[in-house]
Amino acid sequence: MAMTDGECVTANIAAGMTPAVALFRSLADETRLRIVRRLTAGEARVVDLTTELGMAQSTVSKHLACLRDCGLVDYRTEGRQSFYTLTRPELMDLLQAAEGVLAATGSAVELCPSHGAAGFETVTG
Repeated sequence: MAMTDGECVTANIAAGMTPAVALFRSLADETRLRIVRRLTAGEARVVDLTTELGMAQSTVSKHLACLRDCGLVDYRTEGRQSFYTLTRPELMDLLQAAEGVLAATGSAVELCPSHGAAGFETVTG
């Protein structure tokens, strides 16, 4: 699924972006990153994610669809409910490594204002 902002991994790769850049761009979206982080704790339904993350159902569903199309999450059905889970356990390792880098650098990573990050402040962990 190509999201309107073009941040889905498969859409970015199709547009000529390297797979690594496409992966990190997809995880750079705060909503998708929050969903992925939550799913590292185990499977969840859309209603669980909306409640736990304080997001609208439509927002969660849109981002889950992108993550599904990118091959990063999948779901299983049980009755009328869908339970979402990470397809790649390596994502947990990737997130832990990123947290380690942030801890090692004193969480001094700044977003580049030339790439639309105006208004963001330095990450403070």
